Order: sequence, then C-alpha cells, then structure tokens
Amino acid sequence: MGKGNKATEEQLVYAKILDFGMKAGLLLITVTFIVYLTGALAPHIPVNDLPKYWAMPVKDYLHATGIHPGWAWLGMLGKGDILNFLGIALLAGVTIICYIPIIPIFLKKKDKVYAVIAAIEILVLTLAASGVLKSGGH
Repeated sequence: MGKGNKATEEQLVYAKILDFGMKAGLLLITVTFIVYLTGALAPHIPVNDLPKYWAMPVKDYLHATGIHPGWAWLGMLGKGDILNFLGIALLAGVTIICYIPIIPIFLKKKDKVYAVIAAIEILVLTLAASGVLKSGGH
C-alpha cells in the first residue's frame, strides 16, 4: 500500500478472521493427516486399494467405495481418510464466516449496499456449500 492508503475497519476484521481461519484449517489438516498416517483411525479405503480408484470417474468411484456425495462424509468422520475433510471444509467455509461480522460495520457506516452484497455473498456461498445449488459433474 502506498503512503496514506489505510485498510478500512471491515477489511481489517475480514483479514483477521481469514488469517485465523486459514491457520486453524491448516493446523486441522495437519493434525488429521497425522491421525491418518499413524493409523489411529482405520481408513474407509485402504491405502493399497487407492490406485484402482484413481482413474475412475467420480460417479463410479463413489459407487465402488460406498461413499455418498454431498455432506454424507460427516457421518464417516470415524475413518482416518475421511477425517481429513474437516480441515478442507473449514478452509472452504472461512470466507462465509468472514462476511458475517462485516455486515454490522457496513450498516454502522451507512453502507447499506455493501451490507446487502455481503449478506447475498453469505447466502449464495452457504447455499452452494449445502448442495442446494447444484452444478458441475456431481
């Protein structure tokens, strides 16, 4: 940033939450990967079986492994390989969390348009994460 360019209050709040969420997500990925590597929790798919699934289309892979699409993985968190999804989900969802506290800041500053845009972002990202908005190859 050049001289005189200061971050706004909402930018600082967003950045602080994003920084914390990113670090928490990376820590969670690291911890859950260690759990996976140590075998503390048995994997859903044995490591030796992985190569036979790598070339499969997603639909065939899901059918062959008995994994259901969407958020069904939450019911499988007792498996070492599935547990790793927690950190990924946190990293993917941290943006939603970042938008929540900046809406009151926008409203306090009477930036109603930005508050509405942030609320719409939360809505769209939440709907996309929930699986309500479907697109792509799933």
